[in-house]
Amino acid sequence: MKHFDFNQIQLRDTAADSVINRSAEEAALESHLQALQDRYQDLERSAASAQDIADIKLQMARTLVNLGRGAEAWPSGREALDTFIRSQDFESAADACDVLFQSDQPDSLSALGQGIWLTVTYPMDPELSVELLTHVVNETPDDADGAAVAATTALFLADIRATGQQRENLMFFATQILGGVARRHGDVSDQEAFDLWMERLELKEPDKFLVRLRNVVDVLVQDDWWFDRESLQAQLPVN
Repeated sequence: MKHFDFNQIQLRDTAADSVINRSAEEAALESHLQALQDRYQDLERSAASAQDIADIKLQMARTLVNLGRGAEAWPSGREALDTFIRSQDFESAADACDVLFQSDQPDSLSALGQGIWLTVTYPMDPELSVELLTHVVNETPDDADGAAVAATTALFLADIRATGQQRENLMFFATQILGGVARRHGDVSDQEAFDLWMERLELKEPDKFLVRLRNVVDVLVQDDWWFDRESLQAQLPVN
């Protein structure tokens, strides 16, 4: 009688389950996308507001990104972003930038930089702020200072903008991110070394690290701004 390797059978079952789960998830996303497209057509026929249409476009873009169809996601996400900027819905605009970054297109880094500018300039859900800044950490080489600046800013925004359980969760997450950056960037292994590293990179004073964050944003965007920053800044309560 042929000998069967039980471990091999288990591995095959696990792989089959994984394929089935992925197929089911993809089918659910495709169904959701179709529902969004139908809703979008209904809104256009009913002359709905630009904001409502932009919300649907952003949802379609996010679903396409989750399906791995970033090139198709880009136009909808980009159009939604423009609408959100015009209506001064800056949190939705930053969210659109996040989706555009995740679409992995030629201008995705520019989208990330502009999303970070929005999320630092305007008060919004700190979870979105931390997510955008964490993208910089993941995209930055180990020996570059940009990751340290982004991680420090994420911790700072979580501290001043979040409350309750969200603050506790985000502070823990951002602290872990910053600790990881310190280890890979400065070979930091203890508290004393961490404090010295923070001092050396001027990460303890917001007035200093936020200025350095502007430089990170400029590198990401490369002067390809999709909105007038000066005009938006002029409308802020404190310039």
